[in-house]
Amino acid sequence: MARQARAEITRDAVLAGAADVFLRLGYANASLSEIIAQSNVTKGALYFHFGSKEELARAVVEQGIERLNVACKAFFDTRTPALEACIGISFVLADLTRNDPMVAAMLKLNHQIGDYRNNAGESTVLPWGKAHHILAERAIEQGDLRADLDPSVVGMLLQEINAGVHVVAAGTESIDQMAGRMERAWYYLLPSLVPEDKLAYFREFAARRLNRYQ
Repeated sequence: MARQARAEITRDAVLAGAADVFLRLGYANASLSEIIAQSNVTKGALYFHFGSKEELARAVVEQGIERLNVACKAFFDTRTPALEACIGISFVLADLTRNDPMVAAMLKLNHQIGDYRNNAGESTVLPWGKAHHILAERAIEQGDLRADLDPSVVGMLLQEINAGVHVVAAGTESIDQMAGRMERAWYYLLPSLVPEDKLAYFREFAARRLNRYQ
């Protein structure tokens, strides 16, 4: 096997092991020795790729964001109704938080490290705020959000709801209930966002997403 390929396999093993340890113990309590044992690599192999626990944690954040972005890519196809996309993203987030340790660790580390930046110093929060703003603008144009709404306010609100549902679920060790709480949030939020004649449709749409991810 080529040296570069072996190095990539080792790096992936370290990231996977680190995600498991960070998710289980949290950033403060995780040790590099625990990550080395979980990853089944040598100390030298870990330090070849990552110079510190913080650098490794930020790499987990980057990998988790990449996986989330890939999972949500189809929602940004302009052929997908924008409000349906917003609802779909929230349930994919809930599903990956429950079933993908890398995404779950990314979300946890974002809060625990506290400055919400990757190794390049770029914000891990702003891109999703912009994405929700764009979707809100499109949903207004499509007539699925009320015309009098401010898309920047709605976009921020949707991002805040996603983050808030996650924080409460993680803090109460009830990640398995996150999808149900997303559906409940949409049930009560939608009347303030959508024209009255579309309320029943979007509530049903959110309920169908819940059935898919339970």
